[in-house]
Amino acid sequence: MTDGQTSLGMPQLPAPDYPAEVRARLEADAKEIIARYPGSRSALLPLLHLVQAEEGHVTRTGMKFCAEILGLTTAEVTAVATFYTMYRRKPSGDYQVGVCTNTLCAVMGGDAIFEELKEHLGVGNNETTEDGKVTLEHIECNAACDFAPVMMVNWEFFDNQTPASAKKIVDDLRAGRPVEPTRGAPLCTYKETARILAGFPDEREGAVEATGGAGPASLVGLRLAKGETPHHKIVHPRGESASGEGE
Repeated sequence: MTDGQTSLGMPQLPAPDYPAEVRARLEADAKEIIARYPGSRSALLPLLHLVQAEEGHVTRTGMKFCAEILGLTTAEVTAVATFYTMYRRKPSGDYQVGVCTNTLCAVMGGDAIFEELKEHLGVGNNETTEDGKVTLEHIECNAACDFAPVMMVNWEFFDNQTPASAKKIVDDLRAGRPVEPTRGAPLCTYKETARILAGFPDEREGAVEATGGAGPASLVGLRLAKGETPHHKIVHPRGESASGEGE
């Protein structure tokens, strides 16, 4: 029945099950995750990352699996999966490129980076390139203001970006060329990232040891909060480190 504007359509069929071998593997991983918590429903967030690692986004089948494992309704699981933006609801790229467009990054060039990437990739916000490699989105804050403007690729930091450097990063990702974050662990695919976020160890060589310190402005703020007198300049030209600040 329609009113000329709305079509109710057919009722949605129940979500299909995972193939038996996939479900058995996920159940084993799920039991390991649930065992970490005093209450099983507390494991829902990492379980959603687990099913996202399987298909690259949280499917209806994945939400059904989480509900069955935890004794929840699919409505309860859906409410959580749709609340947090780290859970994708549709197929997306191997690399999620997030450009911070919050105040400081925007002023420092984040808005320009985002607009140029949209034109360069031929996609809009939360859209994926035709080759399935890159999903572009704007992010409200990457929590790295002293490195503004900042991008993240699969939640790894790419600091002090420009439109030119940002376009080179996405071109390299699409071409399969190595791309190194400014700091933090080496880059991996979104599925691999999701499994790490589910709480499983990153077994890649050197990944755990990789790290990145806070920027000079953050460290000066910490010293001021402790009542110390900073002895280095707080603001310095981009690309020029303040000697000793990161030590």
